[in-house]
Amino acid sequence: SVLTNENTQQINNYLFFVLDQMLFYITCPCCQIVEAGDTNRDGVLDLEEFTQYLRSHEKQLKDMFRSLDNNNDGRIDATEIQVCLRNIGVNISLEDANRILLSMDKDGTMTINWNEWRDHFLFNPITNMEEVARYWKRSLMVDIGEQLTVPDEFSEEEKKSGFVWRQLMAGAMAGSVSRTGTAPLDRLKVFRQVHGSSDFKGNVLSNFQTMVKEGGIWSLWRGNGINVLKIAPETAIKFAAYEQIKTMMRGSNESKTLKVHERFIAGSLAGATAQTAIYPMEVLKTRLTLRKTGQYSGIADCAKQILQREGVAAFYKGYIPNLLGIIPYAGIDLAVYETLKFAWLNRNRGLVDPGVTVLVGCGAVSSTCGQLASYPLALIRTRMQAQASVKGAPKVSMLTLLQNILSQEGVTGLYRGISPNLLKVIPAVSVSYVVYEYTRIFLGVDIEGRRVGKGKG
Repeated sequence: SVLTNENTQQINNYLFFVLDQMLFYITCPCCQIVEAGDTNRDGVLDLEEFTQYLRSHEKQLKDMFRSLDNNNDGRIDATEIQVCLRNIGVNISLEDANRILLSMDKDGTMTINWNEWRDHFLFNPITNMEEVARYWKRSLMVDIGEQLTVPDEFSEEEKKSGFVWRQLMAGAMAGSVSRTGTAPLDRLKVFRQVHGSSDFKGNVLSNFQTMVKEGGIWSLWRGNGINVLKIAPETAIKFAAYEQIKTMMRGSNESKTLKVHERFIAGSLAGATAQTAIYPMEVLKTRLTLRKTGQYSGIADCAKQILQREGVAAFYKGYIPNLLGIIPYAGIDLAVYETLKFAWLNRNRGLVDPGVTVLVGCGAVSSTCGQLASYPLALIRTRMQAQASVKGAPKVSMLTLLQNILSQEGVTGLYRGISPNLLKVIPAVSVSYVVYEYTRIFLGVDIEGRRVGKGKG
C-alpha cells in the first residue's frame, strides 16, 4: 500500500498530494468521495475515514488493474482495454481504445502501468469495471435545434438498468427548454430563409421589430410548440432504429465492434428513419412559424387546412433535400467531434478528464460545422415546405429552386438566415446542458450513469 511505504520522503510527498486533493474534493459540491467514505454517516469526512477510504479504494483499483492485465506484464495496452470493455457489453474500436489509453498514459509508452492507473482513478469513487466504462464513455446532451447527429453508444447493462431512457428523457427536457429559449432566433432564421433579400431587409433588431409589430411579443414563439413536441418521438425512433440497424450490420457476430464509418452509416440511416416518421411535423413547424396573426387557430387547424387545400403530399414537401442534408451534417459532426477529442487527448496526456467545458465545446463546434455544411439543403427544404404559405409563389422542384437562388442572389443566397442560426448556438448549448444536468440529478442518475440518492451531496 502507498500509505505504508517505508520510504519516508515518498510518504510525505504522497500525504501532501492527498491533502491537496482532499481539499479540492471536500469543497466540491455533491462530492461522491465524502458520501463513499463517510462510514458513520455524520456528513463529515474525517482523516481516519479518508485514510480508510483510500486504502479500500486502492485495493479495488488494484483488483481491476489485474483483471485488465491479461498477460500479467504489469502494463495495460489498448487491446486489453478493448477486450475488457467488450466483455461487459461496451463495444469500442481499437482506435477508441487507443484514445482512452492516451488519456492516462503519462510516460508516452502507449501502455498504462499501475501508478498511472491508480493516479487516474484514485479520487473517483468507482467500484467495478462497468463504472470505469461509463467514466470513459460519458456523453452529454446538447441541443442546438437539430437532431441529425449520430446517436450515443450504450452498453447492455445501461439498457437493462433503464439508464438509457432516463438519459434520453433528460436530453428531451434539455432540448425543450433550449429550443424555447432560442425560438425567436429560430423564427428569424426561417423568415430569412423563406423570404428573399428584397422582401426581408435589415439587421436582426429591425427584423425582430417587424415581427413584434405584426403579431406582438408572443409572435416570436410561433411554431415553438410543435418544435418541442417532435423532440420525444424523433429521439425515440432514431435510437430504436439505430440499435436495429447496428444489429443488422453485425449479423451473426453480435460482439463485432462497429468502426467510425459504420457508425456514421447506421446513424445516418437511423436519422433518415426518424425524419421520415416525423416529417409532417417539420412541415407544420415551418407553416406555423411563418403564419400571420389569425391564419391558424392551432396545430390541428393548420394540419386540417393543409390537408384540405393541398392534400397529403404537402406534408412531405422538401423531403428529398432534408434527407440529403443528413449525410453532410452527421458525417462532418462525427468527424469534427472525433478529431477535436483526439487532438485534446494528444495535447493533454495524463489528465484525468477533459471536463465539461471541453466536451461541450467540442460538441458545439462539431454541430456548428455540420450545420454549415448542410445549410444550403436546409434552406431549400424550408422554402419548399413554405411554398403554399407564400402568396403567389410558384411550386418549383429542388433543382429549379437551387438555380433560382443562385441566379437571383448568388451563392450567399444559399446561406440566408445563417447569422441568427449561429447566434443561437452558444445560448442553446449552455441552456440545454444546464437543464440536462438538473434533470439528470432529479432523475437520480449521475453523469457516469450510476443511480444516486436524492437529497444527498
